Amino acid sequence: MNSFRIILLAIGLLSLSSCSKNLHYFTDRMQNEYDWKESELKQIQFYLSDDIVLSRSRRGGRTDIKDGKIQVKNDGQVEEIRFKKGTPGTVVFSPQSDRVAVSFEAGADKFLMFGPNKKANGRFVLLAKEWDKNVGKITYDGRTYNTTSESAYAALLVQLKGGGEVVYKSRSADGSKVRSRR
Repeated sequence: MNSFRIILLAIGLLSLSSCSKNLHYFTDRMQNEYDWKESELKQIQFYLSDDIVLSRSRRGGRTDIKDGKIQVKNDGQVEEIRFKKGTPGTVVFSPQSDRVAVSFEAGADKFLMFGPNKKANGRFVLLAKEWDKNVGKITYDGRTYNTTSESAYAALLVQLKGGGEVVYKSRSADGSKVRSRR
């Protein structure tokens, strides 16, 4: 009886895993191999590999300084936008062959820029206008937001189907030395 339950559990797990998406990182190597144009990129469903958090502070309050201490009279406001791992997105435009603007919600300027990163094996990761230590500046919906370095390696994933698998062959040349004559 106990082994029967184990077999049923195994069959159930196999059936669930067969329904899962076959997601792979979208890389510069993949983009170069297939040479997709912007119109083709717009037809691909992308997903986030990790969470991305954007935040910005809005302060408009008054302060009083008394006895060397700052007293805030009006509270500030922090605006935060979260993009969860696995969120689906679509390409809005591609300003360069190695950059894509991906939208994860409706709105004209609601997109994030992604591009290949050599440190991440050519994966298309989140791009910022600038990085200052561990904080990146990102423009989203016409406003500047901050993101942490934890979001920096959030990458684009794509679902691959089909019978063929691309096999990459790579080798290193040994070099060539001048032979001495005697």
